[in-house]
Amino acid sequence: MALIGLGYIEIFLALLCFLLFYYFRDSKYPTNWPIFGMLPATLVHIQQIHERCTISMRASGGTFLFKGPWFANMDILSTVDPANVHYIMSANFINFPKGPKFKEIFDVLGNGIFNADLDMWKVQRKTTRALITHHEFYKFLVKTSRDKVEKGLIPVLDHVCHEGSIVDLQDLFQRFTFDTTCILVTGYDPGCVSIDFPDVPFSKAMDDAEEAILFRHALPEIIWKLQRWLKIGQEKKMIRARETLDYTIDKYISKKHEELKERGNLKESEDGFDLLTFYLKEEHNLGVKCDDKFLRDTIVNLMIAGRDTTSSALTWFVWLVSTNPQVEKKIRDEINSIIPNEEVGKFRLFNVQELNKLVYLHGALCDSLRLYPPVPFQHKEPLEEDTLPSGHKVHPKMKILFSLYAMGRMESIWKDCMEFKPERWISERGTIKHEPSYKFMVFNAGPRTCLGKEVAFTQMKAVAAAIIHNYQVELVKGHPVEPNASVILYMRYGFKVRINRR
Repeated sequence: MALIGLGYIEIFLALLCFLLFYYFRDSKYPTNWPIFGMLPATLVHIQQIHERCTISMRASGGTFLFKGPWFANMDILSTVDPANVHYIMSANFINFPKGPKFKEIFDVLGNGIFNADLDMWKVQRKTTRALITHHEFYKFLVKTSRDKVEKGLIPVLDHVCHEGSIVDLQDLFQRFTFDTTCILVTGYDPGCVSIDFPDVPFSKAMDDAEEAILFRHALPEIIWKLQRWLKIGQEKKMIRARETLDYTIDKYISKKHEELKERGNLKESEDGFDLLTFYLKEEHNLGVKCDDKFLRDTIVNLMIAGRDTTSSALTWFVWLVSTNPQVEKKIRDEINSIIPNEEVGKFRLFNVQELNKLVYLHGALCDSLRLYPPVPFQHKEPLEEDTLPSGHKVHPKMKILFSLYAMGRMESIWKDCMEFKPERWISERGTIKHEPSYKFMVFNAGPRTCLGKEVAFTQMKAVAAAIIHNYQVELVKGHPVEPNASVILYMRYGFKVRINRR
């Protein structure tokens, strides 16, 4: 009996060693376990999800089938193949909506433009385009961006310089874009950019909601919905975040209604107007009912788009420039070339006309976005069975995931893909070189191409030129820099720096 018992122990230890060896082997793909598929390996490495996805994409040649648990309908076809991207986003766009599952996962966005499909999407896009392209809004955008740089960002940077203190530049950029977006969308300045660095519950709520959304992608639907019902885990954070978002937005909407009621009508402003004023003024022309629910969903979508994507882009851009002195010098030389000789070396800010002349700066921003896309992935669902250009078959119960982070790191798409090289975006004539959206998908592609692209570049250039021309940014020695695990690509530990006036 003892020998039999010993034999069982040896078998168990051998099996355990095999499983450990199998799990910890040097593999470029997640381990595909019986029953549970690749989910356990993904959850174990979820904090490195973007890098792990990149490794799998490179090994597979650009398209990889993630096998989910047998019982969960979680199979995901991940692809960075430009031909597949073009087919899904443009050529056969009608068969690849975001789908009802996307709307469930991103339910905090309501019926806003990011969630909408078909007719609802057309209405949302029409109203958003009408706002973005309106000359009064553009005038308001230019003034708001410059004022917030001059009266918000610069005083904080000067204070940090004077004190010789360490600042989290990522947090400062989030505050800056939160303030500017809030002004543009609601007309009100929350005043988050301040030397006091006040607590911002709305901003924290957005971070918590985005983190919870990532976990919804990684967990079987039944699990995260059970967590939501029990109010535990990430879903508890989502519930609290949504309460904070709804409360704050409702407050802004009510305040705007009261303001307009007191004024009696909507008069033109010399500075242009915000989104809320625009919708209430143009409701009949837009052909939509701008009730509080519509306004709430529109505001939360544009707040996330404006605050998160631009602040993420600025964070990674300033880090790349500050750690690549040759690029930093070229940007400064270009800035000096567009200003009068007597102003070279002096503190100054820049207007839109000057910023539009900075071709190398524009190229540097594009290459930073290639390497560190603010929204690192997105997914689609086919309405009907289909075959992609790569030969892979897809069906309605399968998600299709684009990893924008991995796409920027594919040598088959971008030569010298890991180099920060602004020159790749500049033509022989010295103009910005166009790259097709199916290989540079940061601003989406096809009919869903981002309407706020020019808004984003206007803000990013204003901040980037002001910082690079007037300050020297130095990363705190030993501070770790790596992407976080979220639907918005931030630095996991912030961006801790010292700043000095030039």
